[in-house]
Amino acid sequence: MKLSLPNILSSSLWGPLKELWETVDGAVLRRQPESVHLLDLQLKKHKPHFLSLYKNPPKSAEQREKVRKASTEGIAIQGQQGSRLLPEQLLSEAFILSDLFDIGELAALELLLAGEQQQPHFPGLTRGLVAVLLYWDGKLCLANSLRTLIQSRHGKTFTLDLSGELVALTTHFTDELMNQGLTKRLLTLVSEINVTREFERLQKERGLGNEKHRKEVSDLIKESRQALADSLFSWTCQSPLSKDDTLALIGHLETVTAQADGSLDSVNLALVMALLYCLDVSFVEQGTEDREDLIQALPMLTERQYVSAVHSRLMDGQPWKLPGLQAVCRLAWALSLRVLSQLPQGCALVEFTEADEALADQALLGDVFLFMKEGILGCESFAQEEFYIRRLHSLITDFLALMPMKVKQLRNRADEDARLVHMSLQMDSELPSSLRKDLDHLMILIGEFYSKDSFGLELGLEFWCPTESLQHTSLQGSYLGMALQRPPHKQVVLSKFVRQMGDLLPATLYIPYLRMLKGLANGPQCAHYSFSLLKTNGATHSDNIQGVSGSPVSWEHFFHSLMLYHENLRRDFPNPDAAHYRHPPLRGITQRELDGLTSFLQLLTTIITWSENARLALCEHPQWTPVVVMLGLLQCSIPPILKAELLHCLAAFGKSPEIAASLWQSLEYTQILQTVRAPGQRQAAGIEVELSEIESSCEEYPLTRGFCHLISTLVESSLPVNLGAGLRVPGFQPYLNFLRDSVFLPFPTRAYRRPAEKWEVADAVLEVFHKLLRDYEPQPSDFVQEMVELQGEQVTAHKPPGHSIMFHLLNDSPMLALCLSLLEEGVRQLDTYAPFPGKKLLESAVLHCLCLLDLALQKEVVFMDLLRESQASMLVSPLEQLLQGVSPQTRRADHIVNIARYLYHSSSNPEAAFQSAKILRRIANYPNIQTRLVGDFTHDQSVSDKLMAGFVECLDSEEAEEGTENGDDSQPQKNVARIRHETQIHMLNLLITSLELKTPNLALYLLGYEVKKPVSSTNLQDPGVLGCPRSCLHAILSLLQRGTEKRSGPVLTQQAPHLAELCYQVIYQLCACPDTSGPTMRYLRTSQDFLFSHLQHLPFILPSNQIAALSQMSWLMKTAAIELRVTSLNRQRSHTQRLVSLLLDDQPHTQHTADGESGMEEETRSVSGFLHFDTVSKVRRKLLSVLDAIDFSQDMPELLQLDFFERAQIEQVISNCEHVNEQGHTVCNVKLLHRVLVAEVNALQGMAAIGQRPLLMEEVNSILQQVVERNRVRRSLSAKRHALRSWRSLVETLLTTCPADLIPADDRQLIIRDLLLDLHDKVLSEDAAGELMPIVAGAVFTLTAHLSQSVLSEQQQGAGLEVSSGFASIANSALHLILRKLLDFILCTGGGYQRLRAHLYGSLLYYLQIAQKPEEPDTLQTAGKAMWERLTAPEDGFSKLQRENLAIIESYGRALMEVVCRDACDGHEISRMLALAVLDRILSIDRQNQWLVYLCNSGYLRSLVESLRQDDAALQSLLTPQPPLLKPLYIYESKMALLTRVAKTGQGAVELLRCGLVAQLIECQVFDMVPDSDAHRVMRDPSGFIPSPMDRYRQILLPTLRLFQVILTSTTMNHQQGAAQVLQWLIVHADTIQSLLRCQELSMGALQELSLLTGIISKTALPGTLISHSSLLMHFAFYYIFLF
Repeated sequence: MKLSLPNILSSSLWGPLKELWETVDGAVLRRQPESVHLLDLQLKKHKPHFLSLYKNPPKSAEQREKVRKASTEGIAIQGQQGSRLLPEQLLSEAFILSDLFDIGELAALELLLAGEQQQPHFPGLTRGLVAVLLYWDGKLCLANSLRTLIQSRHGKTFTLDLSGELVALTTHFTDELMNQGLTKRLLTLVSEINVTREFERLQKERGLGNEKHRKEVSDLIKESRQALADSLFSWTCQSPLSKDDTLALIGHLETVTAQADGSLDSVNLALVMALLYCLDVSFVEQGTEDREDLIQALPMLTERQYVSAVHSRLMDGQPWKLPGLQAVCRLAWALSLRVLSQLPQGCALVEFTEADEALADQALLGDVFLFMKEGILGCESFAQEEFYIRRLHSLITDFLALMPMKVKQLRNRADEDARLVHMSLQMDSELPSSLRKDLDHLMILIGEFYSKDSFGLELGLEFWCPTESLQHTSLQGSYLGMALQRPPHKQVVLSKFVRQMGDLLPATLYIPYLRMLKGLANGPQCAHYSFSLLKTNGATHSDNIQGVSGSPVSWEHFFHSLMLYHENLRRDFPNPDAAHYRHPPLRGITQRELDGLTSFLQLLTTIITWSENARLALCEHPQWTPVVVMLGLLQCSIPPILKAELLHCLAAFGKSPEIAASLWQSLEYTQILQTVRAPGQRQAAGIEVELSEIESSCEEYPLTRGFCHLISTLVESSLPVNLGAGLRVPGFQPYLNFLRDSVFLPFPTRAYRRPAEKWEVADAVLEVFHKLLRDYEPQPSDFVQEMVELQGEQVTAHKPPGHSIMFHLLNDSPMLALCLSLLEEGVRQLDTYAPFPGKKLLESAVLHCLCLLDLALQKEVVFMDLLRESQASMLVSPLEQLLQGVSPQTRRADHIVNIARYLYHSSSNPEAAFQSAKILRRIANYPNIQTRLVGDFTHDQSVSDKLMAGFVECLDSEEAEEGTENGDDSQPQKNVARIRHETQIHMLNLLITSLELKTPNLALYLLGYEVKKPVSSTNLQDPGVLGCPRSCLHAILSLLQRGTEKRSGPVLTQQAPHLAELCYQVIYQLCACPDTSGPTMRYLRTSQDFLFSHLQHLPFILPSNQIAALSQMSWLMKTAAIELRVTSLNRQRSHTQRLVSLLLDDQPHTQHTADGESGMEEETRSVSGFLHFDTVSKVRRKLLSVLDAIDFSQDMPELLQLDFFERAQIEQVISNCEHVNEQGHTVCNVKLLHRVLVAEVNALQGMAAIGQRPLLMEEVNSILQQVVERNRVRRSLSAKRHALRSWRSLVETLLTTCPADLIPADDRQLIIRDLLLDLHDKVLSEDAAGELMPIVAGAVFTLTAHLSQSVLSEQQQGAGLEVSSGFASIANSALHLILRKLLDFILCTGGGYQRLRAHLYGSLLYYLQIAQKPEEPDTLQTAGKAMWERLTAPEDGFSKLQRENLAIIESYGRALMEVVCRDACDGHEISRMLALAVLDRILSIDRQNQWLVYLCNSGYLRSLVESLRQDDAALQSLLTPQPPLLKPLYIYESKMALLTRVAKTGQGAVELLRCGLVAQLIECQVFDMVPDSDAHRVMRDPSGFIPSPMDRYRQILLPTLRLFQVILTSTTMNHQQGAAQVLQWLIVHADTIQSLLRCQELSMGALQELSLLTGIISKTALPGTLISHSSLLMHFAFYYIFLF
């Protein structure tokens, strides 16, 4: 039962026992670390519970009085302070519970309170009913714990491979229990606990609820009994019982009775097996290491009294209630005595060992083999326990090997009886009454026992002795590795038994012998040996057509007989038109012959099912031609049961594709199903008639089921397209029509003598439909009307069968209606929780229906797209719309509800729940259906509660286990665990998909939000509080919260990484969505403390699944970022403070003191990774640890090495197969690629291609492996990018939105320093993936910006200015290191990554800003300082840092200059602007002008100057009323700013003049395009972001004027040259300048223009200016004077 342990109280009858079981399970079965100590504590605590197994705390008057007063005086409850008043109703229920289970009143009250607390887990049940479940669940936990402890013991039969310490602990503990009388207590409890009796008591006190409650209580009681019996069985497997305990067990078995069908129940079977293991001494022959120790511990060899007591008890003539059981025990004891007699220790026990023959005789008289078949093999649980099977195998083989004379007597007796029977038949007299059938029973037992091999043990191999030198080493069995040595004696004896029993076989043993061979042929190797035996038994002369000289048990005899039957019966082949065909004569085959033929066909079917070699050898035999003969017999008048066996046999042949292809043609030729009707034929023939006439009247349908099985097998092997060509329209359509119209659609209305057969028919035919649709891929050709020629006429061709099924499922057809009706009936039957005939088959049929719907939903998109493109006249509707139709049975639109109801039965039917979840997930993709679904799900409250409970139960499943994609069918438990896990995955994906759609949607309903009111008004509560039911959100949180209180962290992240990732994603989506964010975050913060408890376990390290671990952390960090933002905005300082300190603290702190763990968790991490430059022992900041967990390196797959395929073509095919998956990753569809490549290989013609096919397929496999690896790499890189983005988001939120006072300035700088240095270290490593660099660059930019801001704000507050060792709180050395790494990062990006460098240039600018001295305001004090004082003042911190920065920059030399200058001249606009700004900043501090010299010498300056002319057209376009983009303006301004910076030095100004700067600007026509300020005033941008045309013009003109002014100022030496060029510009644009000087506008822009123009004019007029321009200057001067 999936329950959480209570937090408040702990019922002594449930809570502690549940905790005990979890500890035992964790230590022994899950092998959790550090669990031995916890187990030791639990065992000491619960030892009294084990000693007084199942004894309840006694009632007492004192307790009763105390409980009675609880309503007035109150009562103290464990885990709560003070006393609590309890309602009268609760107390009266407690007294009822106390009387019901005979438990103490206080214990009953605790149990009831626990039931009240666990009530949300059981919707629809009262606390009393839940208490009943908890009571028995507590008992079961105790019994399971005992069984598991005993299984972990060291012993003779098996080992769980546990640590020595754990085994010693459990062995010592269980020894103590056994010494205290555990066996007798177990036997007493097994006798006392009775489901019927318990139910009567519960019924009397109204302690039983609905059908599900009854089923759960019944299951708990049965499982408790079973666990107690299994405990004793496990003990005897490992260790012997004492004399008294053995006698007590025998005494119990004496009173055991059988069930109605003659079989033992599972509990008594366990006890019988316990006694058989107790009497087992065969292990002494195995020669294991600890054999001597085990022999010493065996009382049979060391205690004479033990043997004497057991012997006398079993020899006692008093009959048991089950004589057959007594016979089994006597046989086991006889065999043990026989083994003892062969041991040295057996000499002292001669008086007992001599009685083994007598005991065996008594056992045979008690029909021992018959009881073993009916009583033991008849029990359902027998085949589910491996060690039951091994023990019975040992018992059978020991009897045959150790008592050969007894076996010989049995054979002699059988021969004698056969003669008597023969004589009686000859004389027509009655059979003699003295007939014994011991050998028959033995053979049938062997056949039945070995025909079921659920564990794949192939124990029957011990009956086969290899006669020839084996060519292969794949054999498994007792002689493994000894193929060329003599097999063990036992194996030789057993092999001899099989062969001798077949010699001169009497007729009475013929069928038992065949059935025995059928069992012994079960398995790949066994089938091979059986085939060889029947082959060698045949006649030596193949030309002997009578087959007289051969054995009757041989292929020769079998197939010869079949041919004779066929020849004789063919003469009576009926005419289809004859009236007597309706009742064909059944002459020629007697009942005995029918049984013999059936047995032979079953043997043949078994052999060819397992052995492909046998299949091919028999099929290709020229004389026997089994397939032809069988098909011929199917046309004859033989009983349907025999025809069914023939069809099953043909199905086994059809498992080989080579045979299947020819079998299809033969099937068509023989017209078993009539697909071609003769021109004059009045009525149908073949199987269709047999179904409608014979089987329907007999109400039994073996032939129909056999035919469905044959078609199912053939469809899987091969499906020829041209089936029936020449005689009819080729294709599978007639078979499909028959299966659909004659078998499937009428099946509910037919009569059935055996009710289970109804579901067998449905399951068989639905299996065929499922396979046909599964293998169908819609193709464009399916929608084109193709014609074929038939007998000179053009007729319409048939479509593929899958197309026909799709058409019927995408229409409101009878087929779809019946499938939906079947689903409705299935869920209705499951809701009764009652067993009924054919329940398993109904579940299988329902599963096929669900698979059909799922496949139709999966393929319908492609199907309908192709249909639309083809414009064919075929009408279909989307299945998701058809599923919303009204059900004819209920008159409600409840089809989807019925599908969802299967989730409620996930515990008993996990596969149906899995398919149901898949269908719901597909339907959830359609937004228009979601609202309707919510209405359907919530329409009926009881159905709504069930649906919610079903979803929650699936998510809560503790048995779910993440596994490989293809489950291992040999381990059904693992397969079921994987299916449960996949169901959870589908449900979480359903929630994720739905949350992205508009409200109301399915996810909101399932997660417990309001769907009829505004979502934001939801008030989430813990389950049970204010009537709040347990929702999927509670289930997700309980999954994630498991283990958060322990040091190891959330269990789910380790055990099911992908599931945990999706759970975190759901939580994030709820927090990120505006509607759900408020209620969700409030609930997580107050009720769960979710984020803190999970963040403290970061980072999640999972070497086996790094991708999932990164995704888990990503979603968690994104959620944490939202929480920090919200709590900061809401001023919830304490919450913010906790999270901030958790993420950023570098001081070690203790936490996790639960379960005796006083852990310094952080100290266990890398203490050596303390902060840079700090000497105090500190721990790694949480944020840095998370960064450490992101591996920046990525192994890339190698290039394909191809011999046959063309690389370019393969790459093209791979890219064609790529698609974007649900997670947004672009991956290649491997299945599609495989299909394409295999089709390409199959298309090759010629002998050369056939010869090279294996090599081609090998290359195809290598391509597929390469693609799988590529997909993994892409997913890995995507996960790393996601994790880095989330980390960056969290860091930025911490630094930006959290209140500044939470992180002091000095700490903030140190934190940023650590983050920057670590980021750079990781990204600068040699193997860092380039795909991660852009995100890192963005983070570096943000961090540098915050560092600059923090330092500047600290300086403004006047702190740290005079510290000589460092700059502000952060040391200069740290700043230098940051600068070096930043420059390394810029250089490592090389020629590419220009956009990435934009971030880095921004970071560099922010960094250089730190050393920029703030502008001092002009005051009287500063003005009074003399220039000399300023020059002689000591170097301040700013200048020092600036000087050191420049030295570091210059140390990088030309490499850095080249990168920055290249980015400034070309590339992306933002990168160019930032590169220009970086150049500007460096030039401003470069006193030696090294960068300026490089700019000039390398030609970059000339390139920049010449680019101004190219910008002219773009700048002109900016002056239109609606400019396209402002990017050219910003780049122009950046260039002019840099050129102005260059011009501030004389050398730079001269260089600019030399580069022809003014000449370039003279040619720019943009200066003459002065906009009309009045005309464009109305065109202003209302937001104010886009400047007006006049403002844009000034943004172009003013930088140019400033540049001229600087040039004129800087060119003192070459003033005349500069002035002349500037004057030339003034002359060229004279008209514009005159208009600007005449402008009457008194805006700031106009005044700036005037100021700059007049300044330039005055500077050009200085002495030395050319005389030729004096008139123009005078002209400008006149305007100048006129203005003022």
